[in-house]
Amino acid sequence: MYNHHRSDPSQKMQLRLQRGHHKDPSVLLSDVSVASSQEYAYLIRTEIGGQDFWITFDTGSSDLWVVSSDCTNSDCQGITRYSSSSSSTLTLSDQPFKLTYLMGSVLGTVGTETVTLGPYEISSQTFALANQTSGLGLSNTGNSGILGLSFPLVASIPLTSGTPILDNLFTHFDDQHRFFAFRLGRNESQDISYSDSSFTIGELDSSLTNDTSQFVFTPVFASTPDEYDFWKLPIQQITINSQVLPLTRSLVRGAPSPIAVLDTGTTLILGPTGDVDAFWYAIGTGGSTKYNQQTQTWQVRCERAVDVRIKLGNSDTAKEYPLHPEDVSWAEGEMQDGWCTGGIQANNGVDSGDWLLGAVFLRNVYVIHQGTTRFNPPMIGLLNTTDPSTALAEFTSSRGPDPAPPPSVLRAGSSATEVRDTVATCVVCGVCGFLIGAIGIMVYRLRQRRRSQGQVHI
Repeated sequence: MYNHHRSDPSQKMQLRLQRGHHKDPSVLLSDVSVASSQEYAYLIRTEIGGQDFWITFDTGSSDLWVVSSDCTNSDCQGITRYSSSSSSTLTLSDQPFKLTYLMGSVLGTVGTETVTLGPYEISSQTFALANQTSGLGLSNTGNSGILGLSFPLVASIPLTSGTPILDNLFTHFDDQHRFFAFRLGRNESQDISYSDSSFTIGELDSSLTNDTSQFVFTPVFASTPDEYDFWKLPIQQITINSQVLPLTRSLVRGAPSPIAVLDTGTTLILGPTGDVDAFWYAIGTGGSTKYNQQTQTWQVRCERAVDVRIKLGNSDTAKEYPLHPEDVSWAEGEMQDGWCTGGIQANNGVDSGDWLLGAVFLRNVYVIHQGTTRFNPPMIGLLNTTDPSTALAEFTSSRGPDPAPPPSVLRAGSSATEVRDTVATCVVCGVCGFLIGAIGIMVYRLRQRRRSQGQVHI
């Protein structure tokens, strides 16, 4: 059952969204291991069974779950946990719940409970009580669970057990208001009154814009018609200082170009190894990037200032979205001797798309996720919020001048792996040439010595 506490027929609501500080790597935030990094989650205020929680706002999953008071392992310590004894509206089933990430896992039980988001209340909402979590580092953010807002097709809780929360919300909004919109802020303050993040359902944040015509809308990509799993859209190109970075072909069935998933639950941008290596080789002129074998991540000089843009959408309507330089040279990760974590990292284990565009991209746009209407499929609307010139000036003022030469993108048809192999081959050939030359000199000298000795004996 769905209820709302407002008499306003337009059915709009604004929720509290803030940035949570995260010290440990987690697949919820990043699919790459960034040792000792300071990562962030975006947390949304949610009431479950009359109990308040800050839980991760995640467009890369579809389930709602919260940590139970029965969870006693170290991952659950120091956070607000759901108490079943404090609720009169909880119904538990015998359906087990298991969700495994690349790093970390959740085990628990499926149930139903009254869930309140802003002024709206959903009775008998399907969710999961997590009795055991591992490797998620929840205690470091005060994060008590996840609010998954992707499509039902990828829900871990069987649809036979109930409807995911996004579908329950969208069902009761008319076509005009069947959307949610968000902006991920940069403010690190834990005080919600200073938060520059925004999350609304059924309306736009008037402090940002009231005009949907400013957005560029793209239908969500579906490999199979009318079957949607994640909030996906095509990547047409990536440029570095106006130079086009060649991208590998998509591995997503039926995709004419690489497919990106917009994922608020991931911190970094993740892509195929070959493309990401080529990206950092291009930026690394003057020794400004390096690959850390220990952490298996790319690092970049903290003052490295580059103009990176990602062109998203279908080929006829695609638009470029610039990244703030601080999202490329990510100082919120580990800083050591002037080196920062790269905001773009390689991960070939991403199976939801070719690329994951996490917070370091999403902080540069205002986003609308539009549900299916009578006349349109689900859509993604993007509005650029980063001015490249202003961002570069802010970055240079904060980090200092960049002494490195301009980036140089590899020619089309040459991959970073090929370059790496070519360099290795040249090194091997050079070593072999040196050895062969040295051996030749030794043989020549030995023959000369023998000839000289022979002449003495004759």
